[in-house]
Amino acid sequence: MQQVVGCKVSYRITVGPQQGRKVFTLQTIPAWDEDDRFAQVAKESGISLHARVATQVWERQKLEHLCRYITRPAIAERHISLTSSGNIRYQLKTPYSDGTTHVIFEPMDFIAKLAALIPRPRVNLTRFHGVFAPNRQFRADVTPAKRGKGSPLNSIDDSMPEKRLKAMTWAQMLKRVFNIDVSICTKCGGEARIIACIKDQSIIDRILAHLFKKGALLLSPDLLPGARASPASSWLF
Repeated sequence: MQQVVGCKVSYRITVGPQQGRKVFTLQTIPAWDEDDRFAQVAKESGISLHARVATQVWERQKLEHLCRYITRPAIAERHISLTSSGNIRYQLKTPYSDGTTHVIFEPMDFIAKLAALIPRPRVNLTRFHGVFAPNRQFRADVTPAKRGKGSPLNSIDDSMPEKRLKAMTWAQMLKRVFNIDVSICTKCGGEARIIACIKDQSIIDRILAHLFKKGALLLSPDLLPGARASPASSWLF
């Protein structure tokens, strides 16, 4: 992964026969000299640090815009397209000073670039300092969850179920992430009770065969899915 990350920040090809070479770029506009816009940008070994953007305490809209920029996704899907040769073409939002507007990646090299963006397991991407630091004694007084060193939540007895912090169930996570509520029947809108989650196909087949045999799985015609031919034979008719 160190090699993958190193190739990513230096715009080098990670895998394939052209490993170590510069990625292919398209320079569709003339280059220009760097002006005072880049006076506070430090560049070293292919890595740049932009320190020119600042905001005052009362500039809340500017601070929100800066926070949204920092927390934006790593790549924009609308800027990605395929070339006629099957390579990945990424359009830059802001052209480089040398006129580069597009960067061309081979498919495997593009996947390697994405792999470099995946954080390592159990690594905190957000770090808090000052009063928000984890071991700060006043953190519990300024955070909404009241968690931290000296927090009254740390002294709660685990034997009290009503006070114990519980993680969300998989059904709640499905509803929160994908907006899929498995506790509501999609046909009648009534409440559905979750009995179990079975993933083994052999067990599923045995349960369905037993229900069909007992006649407990007789669906009305309006609940059955529409019939269709297989993709290979549908065009013959």
